[in-house]
Amino acid sequence: MSTVPAPTAPTPGQSPTPSSAHTSASTSAAPAAAAAPTPPAAPVRPQARLDWRLRFGALSLIWGFSFLLIKVGTDGYAPFQVTLGRLVFGTAVLAAAMAVKRERLPRGARTWLHLTVAAFFLNALPFSLFAYSELTIPSTLAGICNATSPLWGMALSMVALSEDRPTRIRFAGLGLGFLGVLTVLGAWQGFHGLDATGTAMALLASLSYPVGWIYVRRTLAGTGNSHLSMTGAQLLVATVQLAVVTPLFTSFPAHFSFGPLLAIAALGALGTGLAVLIQYGLVAEVGPTTAQMVTYFIPVIATAAGVAILGESLHWTTPVGAVIVLAGAALTQVKPRRGTA
Repeated sequence: MSTVPAPTAPTPGQSPTPSSAHTSASTSAAPAAAAAPTPPAAPVRPQARLDWRLRFGALSLIWGFSFLLIKVGTDGYAPFQVTLGRLVFGTAVLAAAMAVKRERLPRGARTWLHLTVAAFFLNALPFSLFAYSELTIPSTLAGICNATSPLWGMALSMVALSEDRPTRIRFAGLGLGFLGVLTVLGAWQGFHGLDATGTAMALLASLSYPVGWIYVRRTLAGTGNSHLSMTGAQLLVATVQLAVVTPLFTSFPAHFSFGPLLAIAALGALGTGLAVLIQYGLVAEVGPTTAQMVTYFIPVIATAAGVAILGESLHWTTPVGAVIVLAGAALTQVKPRRGTA
């Protein structure tokens, strides 16, 4: 699930972070030995790290189950409350990571102003729209709608980013992807049985991500701050935005439902906090191209979870349309060769 931006080029669910274009690594030289000779240092063992394939699978599961967790959360709390709780728990995880790594929040009024806009389009708005959409549509459909982000991103980048030149393959992917959307929705049947408002909200949420990616790419690239610092600040701002909005549209819960509350905590701590940390590690280790492939597993897992655990119905148009959407999305990510149009 698209949550926060990743450190590289915009992709569905993974987008450029509001930070520098590259990850900076600081090194320090140890002081030379002064008087008596010292024994040779023991070889430095590489830090133990879980195999990237396992982390890739964990990230796919976390984001795939996020739509189920949203659904469960809205069973006990208002959508804005679900989003606020998600952001609170997610921000707490990143704050803890920043404390461990001794990272500081970015400085500068201009940076924070841009972060406010990025937080709205990449967190506050899409998280809230998905929560509201799942009041009336199944989590399976919400997960598939999320997979349309690269399609929207491709369409917008052709207009807003001069370096993203359209190609025949990308145009074909764009058309194929939206054909898949129409298949999922059963357009030839007049969208029978679907809630138009909820579906539109989910699609609008997926559109919000590339809008945020493009804004970040144009305004916050090259700030010199770390990805962790900027993303932590972004989530903090989004939390403040929801903390202001939520009391205006919801009332304090009369009682606290434990199951939905646990789902919200997992959604924030895992789907918004831990997932970001896993994603950064994957991008650093295997590169953005491989890391972004997690996007194509999200709707599959979301659909399986919704059907198996929540008992949501599944019409043939949903999986067939989802495959078409993912195929189109994959084509939009094909990089053009030099000298081709």
